[in-house]
Amino acid sequence: MTATTTQHAPCVDHLVVLAADLASGVDWCARTLGITPTAGGEHPLMGTHNRIFNVSSPAHPRAYLEIIAINPGATKAIPASARRWFDMDDAVLQAQVAQHGPQLIHWVASVPDVAAACTAMSALDMERGAIITASRPTPHGLLQWQITVRDDGLRLMDGCLPTLIQWGAMHPCDSLPASGVQLEQLALQHPQAATLQAACNAVGMAASVLVTPGAAPRLCAQLSTPRGPVTLTSFTPQE
Repeated sequence: MTATTTQHAPCVDHLVVLAADLASGVDWCARTLGITPTAGGEHPLMGTHNRIFNVSSPAHPRAYLEIIAINPGATKAIPASARRWFDMDDAVLQAQVAQHGPQLIHWVASVPDVAAACTAMSALDMERGAIITASRPTPHGLLQWQITVRDDGLRLMDGCLPTLIQWGAMHPCDSLPASGVQLEQLALQHPQAATLQAACNAVGMAASVLVTPGAAPRLCAQLSTPRGPVTLTSFTPQE
């Protein structure tokens, strides 16, 4: 049974940082942001696992950062034809992370009605993918959510177009303590800025992110941290 959904206005839900493995992701976090994340879990459906920490701020009151990696100890094998979420099986992206270390690759938008948000994107010829139901146990109870995942695993628009998520009764930030890191701004640069802006507008995210035109796609997250201001940026396709 799906848990009762608590309604929230559309907002930035979380940033996605891809790591070759969780150990290197945790080390990157300590070196870059000055904290060591301890919370997280496994996603048996995708064969992945993560570490997460709260980055909520006045500008983004219910947000966290996720460091995610393929789980080598996953008990359920992923079929060879299947594709994990967030382009995690993309060979080019994997090579970039292997060479340069963990990297901001994507973001997820929380919406009160994921089906309606998908319909709004489809009207703009953007197919966000099927809505799947997922969950993972935590010490505080079962987290349940509905999330859009394409069969091909693509993020779309080089990660600038958000994956959509609708949470059940619990949200990770309900039990995540303040980390000392806060998300101040999420900016999206893209050659098709007008198209990206229209998509953000369609799902109610117009006031949550800054969209600007640029020669190459790029995500840019400005954070306040124990080490001072830190800016995380994504790779461009040429890098």
